[in-house]
Amino acid sequence: MSTLSRKIDFTVIFTVQNANPNGDPLNGNRPRETGDGLGEVSDVCIKRKLRNRLQDMGERIFVQSDDRCDDGFNSLRERAKGQEVLNRLEREKKSRDYAQEACKLWYDVRAFGQLFAFKGGERSGEGVSIGVRGPVSIHPAISVHPIEIESIQITKSVNSEPNEKRSSDTMGTKHRVSFGVYRFDGSINCQLAEKTGFTDEDAQKLKQALITLFENDASSARPEGSMEVKKVVWWEHSCKSGDHPSAKVHRAVKVIPKTDSPKRFEDFKVTIEPLKGLSPDVWDAQ
Repeated sequence: MSTLSRKIDFTVIFTVQNANPNGDPLNGNRPRETGDGLGEVSDVCIKRKLRNRLQDMGERIFVQSDDRCDDGFNSLRERAKGQEVLNRLEREKKSRDYAQEACKLWYDVRAFGQLFAFKGGERSGEGVSIGVRGPVSIHPAISVHPIEIESIQITKSVNSEPNEKRSSDTMGTKHRVSFGVYRFDGSINCQLAEKTGFTDEDAQKLKQALITLFENDASSARPEGSMEVKKVVWWEHSCKSGDHPSAKVHRAVKVIPKTDSPKRFEDFKVTIEPLKGLSPDVWDAQ
């Protein structure tokens, strides 16, 4: 199967309503914000959701969540050591072949890249440190308008342990974004795709994962239906180097509020400026 035949850019627009899309552990798990009050979802968070969706779609994933482990390995080291071909290449110190085989084994390695850095035994030089640069790059998601964060007090009505001296009604705080429209951009680089073996078929699987990004992602912080992908704009260039720079392509999408206090997605106008020789495939939520 041939590698990616042409450069791809994409933009995803999604809504958040009464949910915490990405809590900041250094700030009491409040939804992430930029310095000017815009909501933010880190690229790491987005890639985690993509890995989960691709795993649901049957792809082999190297960086799995503990609660979604499907191969019995409890760490990245165990997962890598569980592959005999990688063990042999590590012993033979064939770093390039090691990286190529890892890309064949796991979708997320050939898409996002991975650093294989594991300690060795008692003797020095027995460890492994091999880096893979992936062709898929994703920006953090930023809201198109300042967000309002609501904080509510919650109580725990039961004790966690028997014979606890303190009252069972322990107070806590929960934070959520009342409403926000977010967007993030991404690209797939053909030169890096050639090195990792990322194919046109892989790109189409990524597109489907973007469209269904929040399926099977519900939690107490993100109730079912509180986060929804509204639009995916997908550009396939005519060549490997691209018809236009990625920054120019991403700027073609404008998301503009129609009112001073938007409360729903219909309060925004989404436009896509035409680009010479490049027509997007646009998916809209029904």
